Amino acid sequence: MDIDTLPEESPAERRRQRVRTAILDAAERVFSKEGETGLSIRRLAEEIDYSPAAIYKYFGSKEELLDELKESFFERLMSTVDRAALTELPFEARVRQCFSKYVETAIARPHHYAAAFASTGNPDNLPEADTCWADFEKSNKGQAFMTVVGLVREGQEVGIFDASFDPFIAAKSLWASMHGIALLLIHLPGFPAILPTPDRGINTAEFIQFHAGLLFRSLCASPVSPACSGHDQS
Repeated sequence: MDIDTLPEESPAERRRQRVRTAILDAAERVFSKEGETGLSIRRLAEEIDYSPAAIYKYFGSKEELLDELKESFFERLMSTVDRAALTELPFEARVRQCFSKYVETAIARPHHYAAAFASTGNPDNLPEADTCWADFEKSNKGQAFMTVVGLVREGQEVGIFDASFDPFIAAKSLWASMHGIALLLIHLPGFPAILPTPDRGINTAEFIQFHAGLLFRSLCASPVSPACSGHDQS
């Protein structure tokens, strides 16, 4: 169908979209400040002066609303990682920037990040692997993961990364490491300074940069650049 012939939204549809957006914006504000425990349908109703019953017309439960916020966060994460991966920088700089931006995005929105990786429940009740992968690949989380897989493959194709690594397992390992650093910095914001170094303290930004470089070098077939001290952010 030609875009010019698409039916125009009715006033009722436009109003419904405005209300839905207002609910999500309010949920975002509450969630950013108070986390999952502070978010409830009643709390949202107070925030935007709607009745709880009116909100239930748009979202059937708090869990449904949380799922929307999680997917929105992963869309933001995917966009950030994508932009870092597609910049016109040398390969190593792009990869390190990708890893750094992931952690920075996570610690900038700690409640969102923690909720996005909340437990999926009993491992015995997880869906079949094929179904799980098909759904995952379509999600923003899956697309962010595939960006990391793509970087591993690119590094292997140009002879920088060890070609013997399975790119999916390598990407999963990288993600696990970035996730660990992100959660550590969320729960212990002063971590880099808690364990002192002999010469001088290292700040959070320097620590993230150092870890990004460490991850890059862990995949290399052979060293491609000297290891930085942790104080060098180049």
